[in-house]
Amino acid sequence: MGLKITELLPKREITLDELNGKTIAIDASNHLYQFLTTIRGPDGALFTDRKGRVTSHLIGLFSRTSYLLQKNITPVYVFDGKPPVLKKKTFAQRKAVKTKAGRMYEKATEKGEEEEMKKYAARTSRLTPEMVEDAKELLKALGVPVFQAPSEGEAQAAGIVRDGNAFAVSSQDADSLVFGSDRLIRNLSVSGRRQARGIAGEQIPPEVIVLKEFLENCGITQEQLIILSILIGTDYNPGGIRGIGPVKALDLVKANKDFDKLFEELKWADYFDFPWREVYNTIREMPASPSKKFKSEPFSKSAVKSLLCESHGFSETRVESTLKKLEAHNKNRAQKGLGGFI
Repeated sequence: MGLKITELLPKREITLDELNGKTIAIDASNHLYQFLTTIRGPDGALFTDRKGRVTSHLIGLFSRTSYLLQKNITPVYVFDGKPPVLKKKTFAQRKAVKTKAGRMYEKATEKGEEEEMKKYAARTSRLTPEMVEDAKELLKALGVPVFQAPSEGEAQAAGIVRDGNAFAVSSQDADSLVFGSDRLIRNLSVSGRRQARGIAGEQIPPEVIVLKEFLENCGITQEQLIILSILIGTDYNPGGIRGIGPVKALDLVKANKDFDKLFEELKWADYFDFPWREVYNTIREMPASPSKKFKSEPFSKSAVKSLLCESHGFSETRVESTLKKLEAHNKNRAQKGLGGFI
């Protein structure tokens, strides 16, 4: 949903070392789009292999996942399933935005405006089924758990946390909190750096948001959080009610108990041709499959090199270097484990 409630969140900075030994449910789509948006050439073009196939997502995925494994963090990548019916309008809006960005990119290219090219190119990012399958193949080769959601990945990731099978959801968006995740971790990137506000490599440490603290600080319930989200706008009612931001939405949900009356007074019908409760029920009843305990399996060096080096032309030297680090880490963990029986 990309819910815009950042200013309301009680954030606490953490280090990756604090996540040692923990399982993190990762919204795969959110992370792959990060890589497609930020891992590009100076002109904004995506990295591709000799056959013209995009590799930016694989570069980011291999680097980040390997690093998390070396930090003794077990990532579980959760992939989206069938989208809810109400999300169709969001897809249409996103397509229009990408189409417009594509036109602006072409104009910037004609003028040789490199910064503008990079800006608009990032807005044209598309995650194709082929990219998703490549990502799953790489993760399985690395021995990393992959979980297929029946519908929204963030809802499934939240369910995994609620089941007690992951410590937190990792995403830049706050949607998992609306779906009931106990914790959210933002900025989970290699060495605590990510691109932000247009500055590549700006230092932004990971941060954790605890749902219980968030609700208590705001003085609202989970139900009110969902109403607040609908007022601001979700993927199921894009844009929300005009003129209502997170602070005003918070005041409204705390001051009104009759939500039917609230949405009527805010003229919901002027913005959407379906009842507000349809959005509410879509969020509350989002399907999620039962989960179980996860653990990383031994990686397959041959499978990783086959996909990255042989199929996509990655540098064998660089891939081998990363795999050696993983091997050394796994060997060290095994020795420490044996030490407990000596």
